[in-house]
Amino acid sequence: MQTSGTPPMTSGTPHVAAIVNPRSGGGRTGRGWRVISETLERELGPIRAHFTTGGSTPRYLPAADLTRNALKEGAQLVVAVGGDGTINEVVNGFFEDGRLINPHAHLAVLNTGTGGDFRKTFDLPEELEPCVARIAEGTTRTIDIGRMSFVADDGREAMRFFDNIASFGMSGAVDRAVNRAQISKLFGGSFAFLWATLVTAIRFRPQAVRLTADTGFDDIINIGTAAVANGRFFGGGMMIAPKAEPDSGYFDIVILRHTTLGDLLSGSRALYDGTHLDDPKVTHFRAKWLVATPVAEAPVLLDIDGEAPGRLPARFEILPSVLTLRC
Repeated sequence: MQTSGTPPMTSGTPHVAAIVNPRSGGGRTGRGWRVISETLERELGPIRAHFTTGGSTPRYLPAADLTRNALKEGAQLVVAVGGDGTINEVVNGFFEDGRLINPHAHLAVLNTGTGGDFRKTFDLPEELEPCVARIAEGTTRTIDIGRMSFVADDGREAMRFFDNIASFGMSGAVDRAVNRAQISKLFGGSFAFLWATLVTAIRFRPQAVRLTADTGFDDIINIGTAAVANGRFFGGGMMIAPKAEPDSGYFDIVILRHTTLGDLLSGSRALYDGTHLDDPKVTHFRAKWLVATPVAEAPVLLDIDGEAPGRLPARFEILPSVLTLRC
């Protein structure tokens, strides 16, 4: 596993760092930073805040760079302040050259963005003060992290870690629709994702993908959406993987086959309460790794923790018990 070996050197005074995306939540994080920072310092003591100044690209994750620098400067607790995409970038910043920079450092999440899916698996409060109070309690859980090798939007091979869920098919197209939307985001994360899903589904057609896994699973499936899940929720509150445990050492693979707009309209409630696993169009199994290869030439788009990094082919593998989360 790439996380083994001697970690990179760290120096500096132990401290708490906040990695802040001021544009998350349609700019609400930046506008509310004074209150957020006061609450963090009241519960955690002095913090060093680092702000992202631009969006991510296939080759540049600004919050990841800030996290690496903070860890090398001695941060023992890194608080990701933003949406699920910011949290994902911060998780990537815990690694350098495939290894943890400081295996003893802790991650905490303060979701102030559009989706808020990762926190739901751990039942972290949505409200600022109770969430920060939970972080301050110091309760920890060692969690698995996913690693995905794929083709980035620039056409070159890339690798990225993920804490929650990576998926492909309709979900990748939905990400792009959500990121383009402005008005729907004003009504909250769940509405933005649901609206983008329904609009995307009107013109989306299931795509044939070959899936192989360590379990011996090997099949070509017409996929609506396939989720490689470490956590349980994605898409602004859909419980896509209700049986997932982020410290099990396995992904939960959930495949929605031949998904149409009609299926989503008739079964949307099931996706939110987790009962969709009983649908005959849904395939579910656990695996330590999965390889997904498109059958046709049309791109099969990827989603990773609510962001749209590229397309298939891709390989997903679990890194068991590598990161400590304050939750």
